Amino acid sequence: MKFSEAWLREWVEPGISRDELLEQLTMAGLEVESVDPVAGEFDGVVVAEVLSVAQHPDADKLSVCEVNDGRGTHQVVCGAPNVRAGLVAAFAQVGAVLPGGFKIKKAKLRGVESNGMLCSASELGVGEDSDGIMELTLGDRIGENLRSALSLDDATIDLDLTPNRGDCLSIRGLAREVGVLNQVPVAPVEIAAVPAAIDDEFPVQLADPQGCPRYLGRVIRGIDPGAQSPAWMVEKLRRCGLRSIDPVVDITNYVMLELGQPMHAFDLNVLQDKVVVRTALAGETLTLLDGQEVSLNEDTLLITDANGPVAMAGVMGGARSGIRADTRDVFLESAFFAPLAIAGTARRFGLHTDASHRFERGVDFELPRQAMERATALLLEVVGGAAGPVTESLAQDALPERATVALREGRLNALLGAVIEPVDVDQVLERLDFVVQARDAQDDGVTWRITAPTHRFDVACEADLVEEVCRIYGYNRIESRRPQAALELMQVPLDRGSETELKRHMSALGYHEAITYSFVDPKLQGMLDPGAKPLALANPMSSEQSVMRTNLLPGLLDALRFNVARQQDSVRLFELGLCFTGAQAAEQTLTLGGVSWGRRHPEAWSQPNEAVDFFDVKGDVERLFAWSGAQVAYAPLTDPVLHPGQAAAVSVDGAQVGRFGRLHPEIEHALDTPRPVFVFEFAADGVLVLGRRSHRELSKYPSVRRDLALVVDDAVYSAEVENILRDSLGAVLVDFRLFDLYEGKGIDSNEKSLGVGLTLQDPSATLTDEDINNYIGKALAALADGVGGRLR
Repeated sequence: MKFSEAWLREWVEPGISRDELLEQLTMAGLEVESVDPVAGEFDGVVVAEVLSVAQHPDADKLSVCEVNDGRGTHQVVCGAPNVRAGLVAAFAQVGAVLPGGFKIKKAKLRGVESNGMLCSASELGVGEDSDGIMELTLGDRIGENLRSALSLDDATIDLDLTPNRGDCLSIRGLAREVGVLNQVPVAPVEIAAVPAAIDDEFPVQLADPQGCPRYLGRVIRGIDPGAQSPAWMVEKLRRCGLRSIDPVVDITNYVMLELGQPMHAFDLNVLQDKVVVRTALAGETLTLLDGQEVSLNEDTLLITDANGPVAMAGVMGGARSGIRADTRDVFLESAFFAPLAIAGTARRFGLHTDASHRFERGVDFELPRQAMERATALLLEVVGGAAGPVTESLAQDALPERATVALREGRLNALLGAVIEPVDVDQVLERLDFVVQARDAQDDGVTWRITAPTHRFDVACEADLVEEVCRIYGYNRIESRRPQAALELMQVPLDRGSETELKRHMSALGYHEAITYSFVDPKLQGMLDPGAKPLALANPMSSEQSVMRTNLLPGLLDALRFNVARQQDSVRLFELGLCFTGAQAAEQTLTLGGVSWGRRHPEAWSQPNEAVDFFDVKGDVERLFAWSGAQVAYAPLTDPVLHPGQAAAVSVDGAQVGRFGRLHPEIEHALDTPRPVFVFEFAADGVLVLGRRSHRELSKYPSVRRDLALVVDDAVYSAEVENILRDSLGAVLVDFRLFDLYEGKGIDSNEKSLGVGLTLQDPSATLTDEDINNYIGKALAALADGVGGRLR
């Protein structure tokens, strides 16, 4: 919210300096984001009158002017096309300093002496117009310093308001707030009803009263299309960050800034039959004032006539019904649009307007009539014309309810950690214009039952009232105290690891943590979880973030593509986050996901440039579950998201907890990801549940390794071989290594040879050759019985 300090002080004079005002606003929760001067730094510029204008003898585009600055007459050479006798302008005297340090000196232009300079708005930093000299309406203030004459020591203050303080998006709202903070009166709003001069009305129908429960319209005929906005209005708009467009639009913008009510004006001669406020029909489109044509959603609230949409309600008008240079008859709109009906509409179409910014946050539903009368009076004053009666369509039952909220003294003091006396609370509520319906004093404290004024639509519960009392009472008045609390040690479960430990372990494996949006593209989600029905958002930030994720892959793959596009040659990311299942009532599941792509090792002369493969990721998964101590089993997996030959399921205690593998080539191609990409995803509970850890004394006896070449059927997995050998040898087998895989000459085509290394160690004695041979024989017998394996 940008506003002029001088304009604010017209409404309320707090009697404090600018710096004190800025500090006060920030401490009250209205954070000051920036403060900018309304004009450039200049000195020696006064209000002056051009007495005469003559053609320069040696230049067609220059004029020789006689200028009166209140102290004397000066000859000035000027090249502005709008210079003329009788013009009141900004005159930089000899010795004046303009923005940028430019000093005015006596000079000769084409042989004619010039004693000063007539300035344009851009040269003084008070506007963008540089085509002509600045025209003033200050004929009675000739010779006065321009800074004081135009109040140019003013500042534009920009507030970063929180979404709940839509009531402060106007000069009146801010003045009300400053008045409350300083306990000074605010200039009363004197808005008289404008009597109808004609009987013309234009009918209005509310087809969607929930979206628009109140709509006021007024016909004004015979305005002057050649009229200009008054300089004071243009300047106030400029200081609030708005540019002048035309008198009608300027007036609606002025009323919006002054009172907080967005308004719109239609060309009456374009409207047909009647105005209908409704939602869009299937297939409807609207060309907006900025020339953009949008295809409307069926929940988009519209202003329409017999020929279709004429405006996107609360956001922007349509080009068909906009005010033109020859418009003589207008239909003025002042309405209350429900925040839920407007919220997200502008963002959905890539728009952000001053109107949508206010309606999304909420506007006082009692304000439209005041704004209508104020805008009508200004229109008649500036562009003339004759006004008809105000037409109002009202759905009383659909207006926001003014709830009565209870505030308990005990709860107030408990939340603040301080004691505020009831009499101070009474004063704060009175200053805020809160209506106290009842005040009950009991042994346990006072209870107030309060109804907030209509402009404080954000007050809905007791915590809101606590905030208001503390904000106005003053956070700085609450004394600092040492906290008093009972500190209890957290219980640390021995059978479950912490999320922090899990993240540290993933970092130790070489992965970087990613935090991605829970809102994802429905098309991408459908590709990466084909059978899921994701939960759709009622008010998405964009169509690409309109459903809740059912797994972590969409965000991780987007992060991968982002990093690869920035010349990263190795990307390893993980995320620990919630996934959501169920199309209606979502269930949250904490999930660990990851993605791996690129070089296996950093580029170096001492090792080959190899890419990450399936077994690298499997190794990471094995080390992950080795950390948890869980007993893990791996099995081939058929998954539409993963490569048919490079996918595995991971089970703990017989229950599948996740999967890993290479992304399916078709998905890699569709997403235009670098290839190959490997991913993994596990239910966090399956990883965080710690297996029972047992400890034993290290054996002091030597270990022995025996390497065996085992022939098994091609369909037998190495994991089966390992399990059989571990079961048969028990604690004596302290390490198992698969170091070779051979298929070819010397064995059948449906068989393979596995080279395994077995490390044997007895904790109580040295193994003899006979012991070792007995163990190997036992292992081979178990292998033959289990999978038909044999020694090669």
